[in-house]
Amino acid sequence: MTPPARSCDSMTNVGAAMNLTARVASVIPVLAELRIARPSQPLSSRWSRLPVEPAGSTLLGISFRPLQAREFGFDPQRALTELLPYPFPLIRLAAYWNQIERTPGGFDTSALDEQLDAAAQAGKKIILCVGAVKAFGYPEFFVPAHHLPVPLPEGQLIGDSTHRSLQDAAAGFVTRIVERYRAHTAIVGWQIEHDAVDPLGMEHSWRLTAGFVAAEAAAVRAADASRPIVLTGFLPTSLPVRLQQHWRTRDQGDSLAVAAKLADIVGLDFYPRHGLVRLGPATAYLAGSNARWVRSASVSYCRGVTGSGRQLMITEGQGEPWETVTTPPSTPGRAMFSCLPEHVIGNYNSAMRLGRSVPPGLWAYLFWGAEYWLLRKKQGDDSYLRAFERVLAEGPPAT
Repeated sequence: MTPPARSCDSMTNVGAAMNLTARVASVIPVLAELRIARPSQPLSSRWSRLPVEPAGSTLLGISFRPLQAREFGFDPQRALTELLPYPFPLIRLAAYWNQIERTPGGFDTSALDEQLDAAAQAGKKIILCVGAVKAFGYPEFFVPAHHLPVPLPEGQLIGDSTHRSLQDAAAGFVTRIVERYRAHTAIVGWQIEHDAVDPLGMEHSWRLTAGFVAAEAAAVRAADASRPIVLTGFLPTSLPVRLQQHWRTRDQGDSLAVAAKLADIVGLDFYPRHGLVRLGPATAYLAGSNARWVRSASVSYCRGVTGSGRQLMITEGQGEPWETVTTPPSTPGRAMFSCLPEHVIGNYNSAMRLGRSVPPGLWAYLFWGAEYWLLRKKQGDDSYLRAFERVLAEGPPAT
C-alpha cells in the first residue's frame, strides 16, 4: 500500500520537529556537564577518607611557579625550600625568557640556578621548560619586550613567514638554556613551550605555527640529543571545551595533535572542573570528565600516543581552584567548588585510571597548585597538603 502523500505544511512541521530534536540532543550533553554552585564551600574531611589509587611505576611530583608564589606573598626560593622535603621524585621548573633576558644581550640565570641546585640537592629529578614564547604559570607569555616591539597580531598564526626574527630568537634562547644545563645530571627532560600551538587563553587569538615549534624542537635536539622532549596540551573534559578547542585550532590542529608528532613525551593538562561564568552569588562550572564520551575520547587519544612509541604524562593535574578570576581565591575556613581538597586525590585517581587503560600507563603525574597549598596552610588549612601527602604515602611513588 502506498503511503498517503504529505502536505507541504506537514513536511515542514516534521522537518522543524526533527531540527528541534537535533538541537535538544546537542544541548543535553552540555547540560549534563554543567554545575551551578556557590563558589565558596564549607571544608570537610572527605579528603581523608577517599581511597588512593596506587602509583605503580608512575613518577609523582609537582610544578613550581615562582611568579605564583610571589603573587601569594611568598619569597619564591623559600616556598620551594618548603616544598622540596615532601617525598616526591619529580619536579618541573621553567626558564622564563623575559626574566632571564631582561635587556638585549642579558642572560641572568641566577634565580633558576638556585632552583635547580635546590631541587637536585633534595634528590629530585627535573623537567625543565625552556620556553621560549610560552611557559607554564600565569601570564604564560614571556617574550622580552626588546624582541617584540609591537604586540603579536590577533587572529594570526605566528611563524617564520610573519615573525622570522622572533622564531630565530626563540630558537637561540632555548639553545642557550639547554647548552647551559645539559651537564646538570638531575634534568631528565626538556619541555618546549606550553600548550605550544593553542591560543593564549581567551585573552588572545594568535597562535604559534607547528613550524615555529618544530624549529625550537630541532634546536633543543641539536644542543642535547640525549634527553626527551616534552610537549603539552589541554585534554578536553567537557563538550563545550572540546568544540571550542577544535574550532580555534582547526587549521593545523591543537597542541595535543602537534605534541603527538613532535614530542617524545606528551604532557596532558587535566582539569576536570573549572569556572565558566558568574551568575550572581553562584557560578556555572563545566564538569564533564566523568561523561562516557570524554573517557572514550581521552582513552582513544592516549592509545594513539603510546601506540606510536611515545610516553604519556600528566603535566598539570588539577590541585587548585580554577574559578572565573585569574588568581585562585582562598577564603580562610572555606574552599572553592572548582577544586576542594578531596579533588586533589580524586583528580589524581581519575588520571591513574586513564593511565591504566593505555599500557604502559603514565610515565609521570605532576600535581598543579603546590603554591596554593602553601597559602592555604598559611591561612590555617593544611588539608590540601595533607591530601597530597596521602597520595605520596598510600600510592607509593616510583623512584
